[in-house]
Amino acid sequence: MRVLGIDPGLRMMGWGVIEAENGRIAHVANGVCRSEGDDLAVRLLSLFSQLTEIVAQYAPATAAVEQTFVNKDGAGTLKLGQARGIAMLVPAQAGLSIGEYAPNTVKKTIVGVGHAEKQQIDHMVRLQLSGAKIAGPDAADALAIALCHAHHVQSAGRLSAAIRRGAA
Repeated sequence: MRVLGIDPGLRMMGWGVIEAENGRIAHVANGVCRSEGDDLAVRLLSLFSQLTEIVAQYAPATAAVEQTFVNKDGAGTLKLGQARGIAMLVPAQAGLSIGEYAPNTVKKTIVGVGHAEKQQIDHMVRLQLSGAKIAGPDAADALAIALCHAHHVQSAGRLSAAIRRGAA
């Protein structure tokens, strides 16, 4: 199963692709989409175009996006929400199922602690995807989101299989 993880951002949107199969996880690619342009519409279109190219190039089977929470700056939260809309729209347009995860869920899944620091996430992602060259903190976060989704999907599959065996 190929998983695309997306860390939404208006200036920089991190992305990471992993391959998860039979409990094994491998790094495929990662990077950052940088918005271009001066006005919001052009910046969103730029992110949309870049992310569409990534989905076409790497052909993921599923995607995962980090949820956004309201912070003190309402205007900033709204802009981030618009970027998150692009992060949800592109995989949906490609027909992918999309998992959504709270930042604390991603941190707990990857590090074991729901309030882990960015450096801890980066370290654990590098441990799980040894040898991967990571394009920065936003890409590391996106890979963590992809890893979180792969873990949850695989766990749900094992649970469903156990339930089917129990019912038989």
